[in-house]
Amino acid sequence: MWKLVMVVFTEEVAEGLVFPRDDWPLHITLLRFDLESPPEAPSDVVHHLAERAAAPVKGALGAELTVGADERFGRQGSIPVSLVEHHPLLQGLHEELFDAVAELGGNVATPHHTLAGYRPHISHHNGRRPHEGDAVLLDRVALVDMAPGGNHTIRRVLKLWRLPSEGRPEEL
Repeated sequence: MWKLVMVVFTEEVAEGLVFPRDDWPLHITLLRFDLESPPEAPSDVVHHLAERAAAPVKGALGAELTVGADERFGRQGSIPVSLVEHHPLLQGLHEELFDAVAELGGNVATPHHTLAGYRPHISHHNGRRPHEGDAVLLDRVALVDMAPGGNHTIRRVLKLWRLPSEGRPEEL
C-alpha cells in the first residue's frame, strides 16, 4: 500500500528529497490518497499515476496564485494556515488528480476536503508562512511518499515536475 500526496511546493525542493514528517517545506496540498500495488510490480502503480498526472500538471504549471486570509484548520483550530485564493487551474489540477487516483482504484484520505470541498491553503510551519496578498507561482508539483519503506517518520519526493526559469514547462 502506497500512502501518497500530491502537493505544490512553495519552497525549493528536489526529486529524491527526504525530510522528517514534522518538517515539511511549505506547500499547498492537492490530494492525499492511498494506492494498492501488485506484489509482483510494486512501483507500477506509482509509475502509472505519474504518467496520468503529467498532462494536468503541465497544464497548471505557471499559474499565478494569490495568498488569501489566515484561518485555523484541524481540531479546535490548532493549525494556522493561509488560504490560497480560488484559481481555475489549481482547482482543475486538483480535480484531474482526483480522477486519476479514482481510475487507479485509490482511496482519497479526506474525501470531504476534495472537489467542491477543496480549500487550498499553506500551513504555517516553524515561523515560515506566506502573507495575505503574496503571489505564489505554481512552479513545483510533487508526488510525495508519506511512508517510504514503511517508515512513517519521514517523507520522500518521488516525482517532481518543475517550471523552468524560462517560464515553459519542462518536457514531462
